[in-house]
Amino acid sequence: MSELPKKMKALRYEKPREYGLVEVDLPIVRDNDVLIKVKACGVCGTDLHIHEGEFLARFPLIPGHETVGVIAAIGKNVKSFKVGERVVADNSELCGECFYCRRGEALLCEHFEAHGVTLNGGFASYCAYPAGKVFKINNLSDVDATLLEPASCAAHGLDKISPKMGSSVLMFGAGPTGLVLAQLLRQNGGCHVVVAAPEGLKMELAKKLGAGDVYVELSRKDPGAQFKKIKEENPYGFDIVVEATGSVSILEDAINYVRRGGKLVVYGVYSDSARVSWSPTKIFGDEITILGSFSETYKFPAAIDYLDSGKVKVDGIVNKVFKLEQWAECLEAMRNKSAIKAAIVFD
Repeated sequence: MSELPKKMKALRYEKPREYGLVEVDLPIVRDNDVLIKVKACGVCGTDLHIHEGEFLARFPLIPGHETVGVIAAIGKNVKSFKVGERVVADNSELCGECFYCRRGEALLCEHFEAHGVTLNGGFASYCAYPAGKVFKINNLSDVDATLLEPASCAAHGLDKISPKMGSSVLMFGAGPTGLVLAQLLRQNGGCHVVVAAPEGLKMELAKKLGAGDVYVELSRKDPGAQFKKIKEENPYGFDIVVEATGSVSILEDAINYVRRGGKLVVYGVYSDSARVSWSPTKIFGDEITILGSFSETYKFPAAIDYLDSGKVKVDGIVNKVFKLEQWAECLEAMRNKSAIKAAIVFD
């Protein structure tokens, strides 16, 4: 620890929308922690919600929940890591003692904490994590490895969906985590995957990655004709419909594409005030299952297996990188959608 600096640079929010670059003490490394020197930290739509004070965010806060770096120091009880090893961090910390944790439902932990959301995260030179939440990586670049956190969420989504062999799938959206989930579904039961998303960068990338079997490019002005075509070409609907755009209007309509006995997956991140209205008679009579898929637990090993081996392709998903000092530019790139996904990078 003596060779480490005493201070580090960080991006800190004092409250929603109010942020600045600060110099702060290095994180305290507990006995079972590792200290990561951050090399890259992903930026996603969740960070826009955190910027607005949504999505469980607690301030003051150093955001950044997709941290990749190298081990800089280890706590006295840590035996499984050495200084200098390349790693990625699972951002969650769970209590292990509450009603849900004792039932083996750790993701529903009543005291759920997440680095970059309720605890300080990776938009800083260093960040400390429990060693049990840190995983070694080999082949992925630092920037591409920032996709392991969203990929682990997609892996959890796959578990929740539990697709049968030969399932037909409709994926609304071609954002980073949707592109990973679409590939996972294709490789795990989804024999016919339709990706429907607005024309442009993300859809072109979806095709390049081979995320689907069929691609429906939605007009940004009036997608009515494309929606009608999907229904005409799939009169029985789909076994699995995934809403991954975060659009409330698309979510509300998505139930009309679900085959009788099928599943609707609520997978996007929505504003806290968002509401939908569905016919309970349709859900009852068609025996539709509505699933939520939020975050993940224990899925980083699976995500690493798929991404580090190249079985799930992520080249080009992170198409813009920024320094901490360029946070305002990064936010704007996320808002105007010129960034499919962004990452903050460090020297």
